[in-house]
Amino acid sequence: MSGIDALAAQLGGSVRGKRVLVRSDLNVPLDGARITDDGRIRASVPTISQLADAGARVVVTAHLGRPKGAPEDRYSLRPVADRLGELLGTPVAFATDTVGESAQQNVAALGDGEVALLENVRFNPGETSKDDAERGAFADQLAALADAFVSDGFGVVHRKQASVYDVAQRLPHAMGDLVAKEIDVLRRLTEDPERPFVVLLGGSKVSDKLAVIDNLLGKADKLLVGGGMLFTFLAAQGHPVGKSLLEVDQVDTCKEYLQRAAAAGVELLLPTDIVVASAFPSADTASDPSVVPADAIPDDKLGLDIGPDSAKAFAAALTGAKTVFWNGPMGVFEFDDFAGGTRTVAEALTRVDGLSVVGGGDSAAAVRQLGFDESAFGHISTGGGASLEYLEGKDLPGIDVLESDQEN
Repeated sequence: MSGIDALAAQLGGSVRGKRVLVRSDLNVPLDGARITDDGRIRASVPTISQLADAGARVVVTAHLGRPKGAPEDRYSLRPVADRLGELLGTPVAFATDTVGESAQQNVAALGDGEVALLENVRFNPGETSKDDAERGAFADQLAALADAFVSDGFGVVHRKQASVYDVAQRLPHAMGDLVAKEIDVLRRLTEDPERPFVVLLGGSKVSDKLAVIDNLLGKADKLLVGGGMLFTFLAAQGHPVGKSLLEVDQVDTCKEYLQRAAAAGVELLLPTDIVVASAFPSADTASDPSVVPADAIPDDKLGLDIGPDSAKAFAAALTGAKTVFWNGPMGVFEFDDFAGGTRTVAEALTRVDGLSVVGGGDSAAAVRQLGFDESAFGHISTGGGASLEYLEGKDLPGIDVLESDQEN
C-alpha cells in the first residue's frame, strides 16, 4: 500500500475533498528569478499529482535558501510556483505568506484536484525555532489549514522543524512516495548491500564526510576518494599538496582511516594523478590546467580535479560492482577544464549492473549540468544532507515521527 493509499484509509477511504498539506523540497538554485536547476521541483511532482488526481485539495509548503525568519524577496517561492504549475500542467495558486490572510484565502478557494503553494515556510521564525513551544505554535497554524499531512521533502527530514516534524504530530499523516523511495534505497545501502559494494566520495572537505567514512569503512568493499577531500588523505601519506584545499586538523584522522581500511581489507583508492592550476578558476580569468603526479603537486599549484589516469582507475573500480553510493564531485565540475574526473565516474555509474545511487547535492547537480540522462542511474537522491546523516547512522526526526505510529 502506498503512503497516499494509507492516508486515504485514515480519512475514511478517500482524500477527495480533503485539504492535504504536503511538505515538499523545492529548495532550488536561483539566478535572480530564474531557476537554474529544477530537479527538486520535478521530483516533487509525482506525489502532488497523485493527490490532485485523487481529488485532494493540495496545499504545498516548502523552503528556499536560508532566510532569517522574515521575508526576503530573493528567497521567495513565486518563481517555483510558476515552474511547478508548468510541470503539473495546471495553474498553481500562490500565497504571499505562510499562514496568514493570503494563505487562508488561497486554501479556502481550492477546489478538488487543485494546488496551492504557500510562501517560503522559513519566512516564519517558528519553522526553525529551537523552542518547542514557538515551533509548535507555528505548526498549529499550519495544521489548521489542512485535514492531513504528507511528508515528501526528503531533503529536510533530518531537521526537527515545524513543517517537517511538529505538523506530523497534529494531523493524520503519511510518507510521500519520494520519501518512501529514498528511505528504501538507503536501507538497501546500509542493511544488506549486494556485493561488491563501492563507496565513491568527493566534495570539498573530509570533515563533511567523517561520520560517513567511519560508518561505511566496515561495510564497503572499496572506498574511492576524490574531490577536495583527497588532499588531506595525500597529506596523511606524507605527500605535498601545494596550495590545494587542506584540513590540517584532519590529517591524523585520515591516517587512522588508511590504517583501518588496510586492517579491514577494504580497498581505499586515492588518485595517482591530479589536474592542477595556479589559481581557482573563475568566469573572468583563463585557467592553466596541467596534470601532475598525486605525490608531487608543486608548491605554487592547487589541485582542482582527479587526473585522467585516476579517473580511469576509479571507473575500473566500479566495474562489476553490484551496489555503488556516490556523494561529491571529483573536481570543480562547473568548469570544463576540471570536469573530466566527475564526467568519467558518472559515465561509469551508468554502466553499473546493480544499484547505483547518486547521493544528492552537488553530485546530482553535476549529473544534470554535464548532460546525463537521469534515468541512466538507479537512483538520484534529492537530499544530500539527509542521505549523509542516514548513512552516518543518525536518526532522522522527520522519519521517526512518521514511523512511530506504525511501531505503536
